[in-house]
Amino acid sequence: MKSVVVFCGSRHGAKPEYTEAARTLGRLLAERQIALVYGGGNVGLMGEVAHASLDAGGRVVGVIPEFMAERELALAACSELLIVDSMHTRKARMAELADGFIAMPGGFGTFDELFEILTWAQIGLHGKPVGILNTVGYYDALLGFMRQTVNEGFVHAKENDRIVVGAEPADLLDRLAATPVLPARWGKADLLKKS
Repeated sequence: MKSVVVFCGSRHGAKPEYTEAARTLGRLLAERQIALVYGGGNVGLMGEVAHASLDAGGRVVGVIPEFMAERELALAACSELLIVDSMHTRKARMAELADGFIAMPGGFGTFDELFEILTWAQIGLHGKPVGILNTVGYYDALLGFMRQTVNEGFVHAKENDRIVVGAEPADLLDRLAATPVLPARWGKADLLKKS
């Protein structure tokens, strides 16, 4: 695995463990020579994971829509900062650059990114591993609801079982690296089409 997209909050959240996990993940990515691909922001957990990776000598690729960059939310220190035209283009570009995905604690934006990438896997646009960093049980309720979608017949168990969940960054990275990449059923052009 050469690159990982990290989805996470633009806020720090209520618990210091979230910030610590972001810093640890950023440092570990750098130490393992895995490029961080993320939303390009300089705030919240997004800023923490990026700064930690950069401070440890890692490569950080930020992908941010122009309207956000104009509001000075972009991290100028990124190894590479890609400014795109929309949120949709941002997600597609991040997915194109990634060998895997991690969702850390976050809010609606993080949930949107996580579920879109899970949907793309479900319909065969990619077969890359998707992980959830369940810091201090942040995602417990959501994981329970996701099991309910299986029990109620809306999601196939094999799709839900492919999601890698870990409480600690090092363990999650190890498990993601060991997860096989499945062949995509559709091409790159399909992924980049605007909805």
